[in-house]
Amino acid sequence: MLVLGGCASRGELDISESGAGVTAVRTPCPTVGVPAGTGDLTTFDPATSRDATAIDVVAAMTDVRSTCNNDGESTQVVTNVTFTVLARRARADGARDVALPYFVTVVQGGNAVVAKHVGRVVVHFDAGQTRASVNGSATASVDRSAATLSDEVKRRITEKRKAGKESAAVDPLSAPDVRNAVLRATFEALVGFQLTDDQLKYNATR
Repeated sequence: MLVLGGCASRGELDISESGAGVTAVRTPCPTVGVPAGTGDLTTFDPATSRDATAIDVVAAMTDVRSTCNNDGESTQVVTNVTFTVLARRARADGARDVALPYFVTVVQGGNAVVAKHVGRVVVHFDAGQTRASVNGSATASVDRSAATLSDEVKRRITEKRKAGKESAAVDPLSAPDVRNAVLRATFEALVGFQLTDDQLKYNATR
């Protein structure tokens, strides 16, 4: 349904005589981030070793950015994401290309994975060079209707409430149907290295 993006939001408190409320501006662009433990990758030689002296290549994902084409007209919201991989190798005895797998996944409502793609970036080391970098990118689209709140839900969230009234003390998001609607329309686009179970364990315990 979608794969990547960025987000923007704005809130303005209304304290006029007619009441108080918050006017919120949402976009269908998902929030972009790197899941904990997946922004770094370490390979070993030999592969079965976890000794510091056997470390072969260390890579880190950084500078994750996104641009979202949210013009409000198209049914699809197109998002472009870029990132940089910084890598270091232990030996610099010759030119070498290292392919590093990465994933892009979209999570709806904080826990439901609705799309995933696995790709590769190739880091090139020149002879005698121990450090190198490469830029990666991805493009994806989202169905605007899936990430847009209904007019009724938006009205209930942003309606003005007067001080002293019972409704002023009630958070509209405490209503299960409103909270669930917001969750269903909330997406995260997460990018990181596609790690093995052993690599994830290494990142968590190093």
